Amino acid sequence: MGNTPPRIEINEIYCKGCYICIEFCPTQVLEMKGVVASVKNPAACIACMQCELRCPDFAIKVTVSTDKGRD
Repeated sequence: MGNTPPRIEINEIYCKGCYICIEFCPTQVLEMKGVVASVKNPAACIACMQCELRCPDFAIKVTVSTDKGRD
C-alpha cells in the first residue's frame, strides 16, 4: 500500500495572488505562476491544511485520501 499525497485544488478564479498560502506552507508545496498560486511539489504536502485554512478567498481545497487499501 503506497502513500498517496493529498489532492490540492486551487480555484484560479477565486485566487487573488496574495501569497498567504505560500508563506504558511511549511513544505513549500506551492508557488506563484503568473498572478495565481500553483502546486509545484504535491508529493511534499503533509496535509497540514494551512494553505486551505489561511486562504482569505477560499480558493484552496486540500483532500486527503481515506483509501486504506484492501487486505
